[in-house]
Amino acid sequence: MSEPVILSIIESPTHPKLSALYRQLGFREIQVSSMRKAMNILKKDQPVFIVAEFFYGYGNNYAGVNVSNLDVLLSSLPKYSAGTRTIIFVQKDELQYVKKLHDLYPIYAAFLHATPEHAIKDVLIPS
Repeated sequence: MSEPVILSIIESPTHPKLSALYRQLGFREIQVSSMRKAMNILKKDQPVFIVAEFFYGYGNNYAGVNVSNLDVLLSSLPKYSAGTRTIIFVQKDELQYVKKLHDLYPIYAAFLHATPEHAIKDVLIPS
C-alpha cells in the first residue's frame, strides 16, 4: 500500500512549513509552486489533501468572476480528484472572505498562518 499524498501548493514565502509534520504522520508530500502545476498533478494523482494559501482577489478578475486564487482548482476537484479534501491557510485580514469561497466549494479546514502545528495535525489524522 502506498503512502497517502498531500499536495502542497506553495505560492508564497508565507506558506507554512509543514513537511516534517506530513512525514511524521506518514504522508508523502508533493510540492508545486503554481495552480497550473497542481492541476497537472491532480490529473495523475489523487491526493488525500491539498494544502494551499487563500488569496482573495481585490479588484481583479478573482473579485469579479472568482473569489480567490483557488476557485479554478477547487472547481476541477469533482472531475479529477473528488475525494480530495482542501486545507487552506489565510492571513487574518482576509479571513472574512473565506466564507465566500466555502459557499461555492467545500473547504475541509481553514487556518490562520499562526495556527500551532498540533491543531493542524488534528485535522490530518482521521478520527
